[in-house]
Amino acid sequence: MRVDFDPQAMDTRNFYRLLTAVVVPRPIAWVSTLSARSVANLAPHSFFSVACVSPPVVQFTSVGRKDSLRNIEATRQFVVNLAPEHLFEQVNATATDFPHGVSEFDEVGIAREPSSLVKPPRVAASPVALECELHSTVLLGDSTVVFGRVVHAAVSEAVLVEGHPDVRKLRPLSRLGKDEWGTMGEVLEISRIPYADWPDGAN
Repeated sequence: MRVDFDPQAMDTRNFYRLLTAVVVPRPIAWVSTLSARSVANLAPHSFFSVACVSPPVVQFTSVGRKDSLRNIEATRQFVVNLAPEHLFEQVNATATDFPHGVSEFDEVGIAREPSSLVKPPRVAASPVALECELHSTVLLGDSTVVFGRVVHAAVSEAVLVEGHPDVRKLRPLSRLGKDEWGTMGEVLEISRIPYADWPDGAN
């Protein structure tokens, strides 16, 4: 037996809480940007994914008009930093609603490093940084989907195994429902079966 939830009949916030509790786990884009006045901003966004392979494009959603979105509109650049488990408290702290013009890097005490091809800084302790140029934005109701073309990727040698990032070394955080966060659990591995090798396939 199921319980039915009608988004048309429910309060927006309550249905949002339902969605974020069942669309899990969600990877986190820890987005660093620069304002038009060169103030560095850093904020986590958990509506995040890969949008395109060629050209490489990632996407995240700004729910409401937050500083990340305003800065990207102004400068057309941003960095997606991987949010690792060992920086859990710092990632959460950068979600605080600091006043406009206040740098989360400075308030939270997060070390930054220069990016290679874009002006916003990278999080020095993050194992992965995807430097992006703004591709486009799409307004959907109260939210804006931001698409960024990845122009450079910087990956720490410490998380590479045979030249490829290893999720067991990346230790990425994820968002769940309410105030819950996810960490790395058991990693399952399985290869896809080509149709030609499918047991019931016509060969």
